[in-house]
Amino acid sequence: MAKEHEVTVSLEEFGLSKYEARAYVTLITKGTISASEVAYYSELPRTKVYPVLLKLQQKKLAILSKSKPVMCTGIAPEDAFDYIVHEQINKVEAMNTLVSRLKKISEESKKARGAEEKRYFHLNSNYVVKQMKTMIDGTKSSIHITADSWGMSILAECKEEILSVLRRDVDVRIIVPTQVIGSEPFRTIPDGVKIRSSEIIQNCLIFDDTELLIIDNTNGKGAVFAATDILGANQTRLFSQIWKIALKIDNLTEMTKSQAQEVCKIINVINENGLGFALNSVMSSKAKFVDFVRCLEKNGISLKDRSLEDVLDIVNSTLEITCAGRLQHDEKTNSIVLESKINSGHSLPWAMLIESYLEQKGQHSKMIYHSDAHKGEQVHLKINQ
Repeated sequence: MAKEHEVTVSLEEFGLSKYEARAYVTLITKGTISASEVAYYSELPRTKVYPVLLKLQQKKLAILSKSKPVMCTGIAPEDAFDYIVHEQINKVEAMNTLVSRLKKISEESKKARGAEEKRYFHLNSNYVVKQMKTMIDGTKSSIHITADSWGMSILAECKEEILSVLRRDVDVRIIVPTQVIGSEPFRTIPDGVKIRSSEIIQNCLIFDDTELLIIDNTNGKGAVFAATDILGANQTRLFSQIWKIALKIDNLTEMTKSQAQEVCKIINVINENGLGFALNSVMSSKAKFVDFVRCLEKNGISLKDRSLEDVLDIVNSTLEITCAGRLQHDEKTNSIVLESKINSGHSLPWAMLIESYLEQKGQHSKMIYHSDAHKGEQVHLKINQ
């Protein structure tokens, strides 16, 4: 009965009324029967059965005898609906032709206006991780990623896929904001991934410079674009520009989250406020040194209770990040050397930071700056006893 009901409903889509559909199904299942039997098996009102059967005959779905009682026979479905099916096919083909013509007219109109339609794929939030894994697996040369804390939590689910492409020598680069450094998702990033930090606010993955996956961190939905489109090309260029100026944070991966974020905050404070603070100090203060320790304190970072070893470790990390440099401390000669591979005074603010720290501890120092066009620069601090 359930199957017959489904068929009846489907027949209504071919233009038959509910009564006509019931009567036709009864005829093809019961064979030649009387009109009263059609009414009985189809559960039709007796007053309605004859008009219904006459309509079926008009539609070439049934044959009625001229004798009494009236006997009814259903036309076999393959014969009854052959014409209707072909008619429907012709309508669909006509619609397809019409849609194609309308599409062509639309495209020609857009070209005349200097506009061109581009398509992209929407992804539901529960499908984003699966799509990301698929796109990572299919990468041949490079994956360039910008990710906030939410994006990093998704990347953490793709660790095995990232490991797999690293074994194929795929270039994987990630730019993250400072608040992500040292977090659990951050620590899941496999060795071999190049990581830098910048205050980015989007989740975007670029695969082989040809495909783009953007994820909305407010609802988890994503979209896949061809990177050859204007949006994709802009994102590719933007990543390259941010990567060049982003902080190199490879040496922070083994630090705790608080330690790593402190180093990044110190770098940001000195980079953003250091020059102005130094100029103001020189012009308004009689002190022989620039008190960068006080500059940091104004921005919520205190070094007052830190040991010299702690401060030197912080400065060593900042040198590695900002200028591929390093710090050496010789306790026997009581001297400190700051080295930078960049010849533009990058190491000077960090030398001044150490100098101001020593002054606060009651220790004076002498600073000597040396620059070499080929080897970079060095700042020597000699601590006076």
